[in-house]
Formats: sequence, structure tokens, C-alpha cells
Amino acid sequence: MGGIVRYRPALALVGLAWLALTVAAHAAPAQKAYKDAYKPAQYGLDPSVVARGGAVYKAHCASCHDKGLNRAPQKSMLALMTPESIHRALTEGIMRPQGAALSAADRRDVAQFLAKRPMGTRPVPPMMCAAGASPFDFDEPPPFSGWGLTPRNDHAIPSDVAGLDRANVGKLKLKWALSFPNAIRARSQPTLAGGAVFVGSQDGTVFALDRKTGCARWTFHAGAEVRTGIVVSPWKAGDRTARPLLYFGDLIGNVYAVDALSGKPVWQRKPDAHPNATITAAPVLYDGRLYVPVSSLEEGRASDPTYECCVFRGSLVAYDARTGAKVWQTYMTEPPKPQGVNKAGTRLFGPSGVALWNTPAVDAERGRLYIATGDNYSSPTTATSDALVAFDIKTGKMLWVFQAQEKDAWNGACDSLDKTNCPGEDGPDYDFGAGTILARASNGRDYVLAGQKSGIAWAVDAETGKLAWKTQVGRGGVVAGIHFGMAAWGDALYVPVSDVPDGRTYDGPPRPGLYALDIRTGKYLWKAPSANVCNGKPFCNPGYGGAITATPELVLAGSIDGHLRAYDSATGKVLWDFDTARDFHTVNGAKARGGSMGGGTAPIAYKGMLFMNSGYGFVGAMDGNVLLAFEVE
Repeated sequence: MGGIVRYRPALALVGLAWLALTVAAHAAPAQKAYKDAYKPAQYGLDPSVVARGGAVYKAHCASCHDKGLNRAPQKSMLALMTPESIHRALTEGIMRPQGAALSAADRRDVAQFLAKRPMGTRPVPPMMCAAGASPFDFDEPPPFSGWGLTPRNDHAIPSDVAGLDRANVGKLKLKWALSFPNAIRARSQPTLAGGAVFVGSQDGTVFALDRKTGCARWTFHAGAEVRTGIVVSPWKAGDRTARPLLYFGDLIGNVYAVDALSGKPVWQRKPDAHPNATITAAPVLYDGRLYVPVSSLEEGRASDPTYECCVFRGSLVAYDARTGAKVWQTYMTEPPKPQGVNKAGTRLFGPSGVALWNTPAVDAERGRLYIATGDNYSSPTTATSDALVAFDIKTGKMLWVFQAQEKDAWNGACDSLDKTNCPGEDGPDYDFGAGTILARASNGRDYVLAGQKSGIAWAVDAETGKLAWKTQVGRGGVVAGIHFGMAAWGDALYVPVSDVPDGRTYDGPPRPGLYALDIRTGKYLWKAPSANVCNGKPFCNPGYGGAITATPELVLAGSIDGHLRAYDSATGKVLWDFDTARDFHTVNGAKARGGSMGGGTAPIAYKGMLFMNSGYGFVGAMDGNVLLAFEVE
């Protein structure tokens, strides 16, 4: 990475109170409760199915999936899928040739064995729109550029586009709800275009829904969970020759381009051959290219002392948006090399990690992309981990790197009883998960803003990468601090903080809530700490772990406690509050329940309507499976 300019703060966060000790699971009740909450749900799979499915897997699947050969996702990745998704892949999807060699019963058994839960009853399909009842509206191109809503990623919507303000937000009423089948979480941010709402789901289904009624124009089945937002290519209003595409990624590392009118696939790519590669962040579409951040779940594999940790390295990939041809790919570390063996005799590799699990911001004037990075998975650590990075948008060359946290190497072994594969640094696991924001303040200066799991909000100069300011907003933690997104409008940066209990001991108290900072200085404009309204409800905590959205008058945020709230952007006062953690009647007639809100999904406001997913059955939060559509009464 010769020629890269690197900047670090004078003190690399050493001595901050929240770099606390990790408490062993067997010695601390809080840590045990935390770990129990994070275990995958078990649904009482029949032992005979386990035996039959395990035998099928060993005979027909293990030779590829156990070692991740031929781009096959490893067994641990398949366990994160629903049995219905695995079964569909074997019967009509990418694994159909292999599935053809199995009986129908074998396909069902192995799908249930891998997902560790039984297949449910046949899911209730979406309510399909009547023929001609919901035509594609060529007069309504997408109002937003993508996940960040603008190329600068500020997650901001003008009042005239949102149709919501201080005067009418209190009149929002639920208009319709959609149940996601076979799901315990809903984290694909809805997007709008052509009179439709496009959204993905945990079982891999992508829906094109009528915005007013929730009926489905079409559905598309990806290979695994779609947890990224959907990006729609723009067109000129009224152009009936337009053929816009949808772009998104899935849990097992595929990137898709799908026809927005019909739901038919156009192209599919897998940017990284690593068997634990995944796509967590929505891609960015800009000037005919699609920019895809690549992450992985290899951190979890390292809990096994026989696993050769670690060889994944994060990357940013540019594709031609229409054809899927790769233009460039920039890796965040050098290729891993042998680093000796662990005490179990297993080879160790490094450097590794620096996954990219947030969406980059576009700097059109400078021709750059800005993204924030994750930690290293193994030693040695690198200067690109836990950092803000500027890329040349045409070539992918790194232009500057600002490292917020030095020497952060961590993997799943560090929080396991068997710490064999835990690197000597042992964390603190303070990735950047929140998407970077490029903001021009009233002083004329451009800032790259980023929120870290440490609870620190950072601002660096967009031109040079030098530190402008940093503010400790939250306490921070493994799944705490600033997790998935901030928003900006004018001179205000809105910062959501989760600070959920994570089993670690900290010197300072948690600070869950929503906070507003001055972009020019990092000083507080207001503070709105979260009250605890959980009243003992399991897996309920105050605070905000997901992405948020701002308008000139409102900040819209979905909480871990299940409440969707609208705050006054000037004062932090709550103007509207809707508890989503309850049962809903849905347009497709299936059971649906809301829960915590988390991941990279934010409330989206458009023409007096508000769309939000509810349910985050992950990392100890309340599960759920519903998309909610509100409208000003």
C-alpha cells in the first residue's frame, strides 16, 4: 500500500475507561446470560431428522462445505439460513444439480439438519396484486440514491419529499403491514420507486410491494438472507423505455442485479471466494458503477481451535452496474501469511479481517469514496483496521487512511471458554459499523463523519484525512456504542447509541439514547437519553442499534425496545411514539409480530408515509418479522 498517507490520533484511545476486562463466561452470570441470549434459537428438531440429515450431509455435502471448496459456504454459514432457503436452493436454486441426486425426503432432512430447526408449515404467500391493479409508475423514479438516501450518505430527507413535519407527524396511523415468512428478523431497509416498496427478507425473498396497499407485484428468491437495503437505478421521469435494475447482496456473499419491473435476474456475482464471505452493507450505485463492500463471518469460525485462523480480508469492489463486469477490487490487507501454530498445533495466518460492513459515502467533487473499516481477526494488526479510508472512485487506490483504533485484533475465540485462537491483542473489537457521512458544514468545510462501536463519533477533514474532532457519546461495547448508522442535516449530526449489556465490565455507565452534535465542533446540541420502558420484557433494552433518518424538523429512529419514535430535530423532544413489539394483522394473512429494530434498516419517509421493518432476532434482541407502513391520517 505504498504511497498511502496515514494519520492517527496522538493517543490511540489508550487509557479510555471503556477498554475494560472481558469476564470469563463461567465466572460471571452477566456474561453467561449474554452468551445464552446470543445462541441461535433452537426449535426442537426431531432426533431422527438430525440423524438422517446428518448422514445425507456427510455422504453428499461435507466434502465441499466442511472445507469451503468451490466457493461453497461453510457449514456454520448454512446454519444461519432458514431450512426453507436451503431446501429451495436444492430444489430450484443454485444447488439444484446436487439436489437432483437426493430424494425429496433427503432434501428436507438435510435442510433441517443444517438450519438446526424444522421446516414450518407452508408459508402464506404475499397478497399478489390483481392484474393491472398496480402498474409500474414510470413517472416516479427513485427519490433516493440508495441506502444513504443521498450520495453523501447523510440519511436525510427534505420535508417536501418526506411529507412529514412537526405539525403532522403525530397523525401517523398504521395503514398496512406485511409478514415476512420464516423470519425472526427484518433488517433490509425498504426503498421506493415506480409506486413500489422494494425490500428483502431473512428467507431470501425480495418483495416488490404496492406502496399504498402492500400487495405484491412480484417476488424474487435470493440464495440466502437479504439483509442489505435495495438500491434502484434511476431513470428520467416519464421514460417508458427505462428498464431500471435493483441491486442487493445476500448472507452467503452473492451480489444480484434484478429487473425492477419483473423481478427477473439480470446478473449475479460473488466478489470473494472465501466460504465465510458475506454482504452486510448495501452497495452504492453511482455514475454507472456499483460499489460493493465485502464482509465475512469468519470471526465466529475462529472459536474452533482446529480452525486455521484467519485468511479472510475485506475488500471494496467496483462493477459495471449494467453488465456485472468487475472494474476493480481493493483489499484492505496484504495476503495472509503463516504466523506459526497455536497450542492445538493448528496453523495461524495473518494479517486478516478489516471487513467492510457499512456503505461508503460518495464525494463527487473529489472523485472519492469514503468508508469505515472493521478490526483485524488475527495478528499482526494493520494500519487499515478500525479506520476511515478514502478511495479514488475510478481506480480503487487508497488515498488516505485515518486509524481511529490501533492494534485491535479480535475473533470469536476471545469470548469463548477455549481461547486458543484469540490473538494476543484480545480486542477490544471496536469496528466501525455505521456508514460514513460526507457533510459540508456552514463554515464551508467538508467533514467525513463516522460512528464507532467504542461510542465515539469521529470527524476528519475530507481532503486530508486529518482529525477534526472526536466526541465520546456512548459508553461503547461489543454490540454497543454507535452501531449501524447516524444522520446529518445542516450543522447537526444525529447519533444513536445502543450501549446494551454485553457481559463486560466498564468503568462508566451506559448511555443509550439519541444525541445531537455540532458538525463543526463535535459539541452537544442536545441529549435525549432513553428511558427504560421494557418493564422486564425479555431481550428488551433501551437505546438505538439500527440506522436512523433525519428531516429538517424530525429525527426518525427505531429502538431496541421496539418503539418507533419521531424526535424534534431542534430539541430532542419525542413528538410521536409507536410500540411495534406486538402482533399485527397483515395484508398477506400470515402471523406477524414486531420486536427490536436493528441492523442497517432505518425509517423511510415519503409523501406522508413512513416505512419501517420491525424484528431483530439477533445478538440478544427481540425477534420479529413485519414491515409496517404508516400514513398521515
